[in-house]
This record gives sequence, structure tokens and C-alpha cells, in this order.
Amino acid sequence: MSLEEVLLVDQGGNPVGAATRARVRAEGLWHACAAIVVRSLDGRRLYVHRRTDTKDVYPGLYDPTCGGVVAAGETPEECAARELAEELGVTATPAFRFRTTFVDGTIRYVAHVYETRTDGPFTHQPEEVAWGGWVEVEEVRALVEDPDWPVVPDGRALIKGWFEWVWRSPCPSPGSPCC
Repeated sequence: MSLEEVLLVDQGGNPVGAATRARVRAEGLWHACAAIVVRSLDGRRLYVHRRTDTKDVYPGLYDPTCGGVVAAGETPEECAARELAEELGVTATPAFRFRTTFVDGTIRYVAHVYETRTDGPFTHQPEEVAWGGWVEVEEVRALVEDPDWPVVPDGRALIKGWFEWVWRSPCPSPGSPCC
């Protein structure tokens, strides 16, 4: 696995090769990403962070997910666990929820969306995360609908998809902390 090379995919998510991160960005190549929704053990809060002002994509914006590009030779599952550990210092095996595409100009990827439940502790990667904290699920739901909330476009789209997934999924038991 090379973290310098990114897994290229077609729009269906099928692997088609690898390229450098610089080439992926410059040419708008389809690639694979993993995004993780971090939910508290009681299910009532989501972990939201603010990206550092030095990030090359969407600097300084809030993000209700963590994650990143899938490296060549890496599975989306491995990427999700790696990104969770790197960005937030959480060691876990996130559970797969759904797959979707995201396009914003030349940023084009197939997102593999995961969820993990933890109450921390969290250790932020200083190059990636400027701030992080718990936000009530209902507040996040309201914030993503607010066009003035300074949130990364893909984080907004992916958390909206996660809310839809939650509402479509059967509740595991009466009284459980479903959204």
C-alpha cells in the first residue's frame, strides 16, 4: 500500500488503477474515499471538527465526518480505520453504512460511508484538525440545512445521506437511541 498513490475507481466504485494525489486533484480523476460518522455511545451526539486553515481542500470549514482518500492497495474498510486513528486518535473498526458519489467541480469520488460509536478520548491530528467536539444530533441536522453554516460540501452531503440511511434503517429495539 502506498499512501502517496490514490485508488482510482469508475463511477460505480470499481477499481481501475492508481495515481498520485496531485494528479487526482489536477485532472479531476474519480477516486475512492472513506468517511466516518462518529456517534456517541448513547447515540445522541455526533463528533464535529473544524479543519485546519492550512488544509489544501476546504480549509477552516467544519466537518461532521472524518476520513480521506483510499490509498492504492488499501480497502475502504482499512482506510476508514486508518483515517479514524490518524485524525481523531480513535482505534475502532467502523461499520459500513452505504456508498454514494460526490462531485464538486474537479473533486469526484465514490464515498464509502461508515459509522463508529465511541465516547473518546480523542487525540486530534494537528495538521488536520483545529477543533473538535460533540454536537447534538438534532443540532447537526439543523446545521446542515443552514446554507450559512461553514461546512465542507462533501461533509454536508454525506451527513445528509447518513441521516437518510438512519431513517430508512429499522430501529434495533424500542427505546434505543435512534435519530
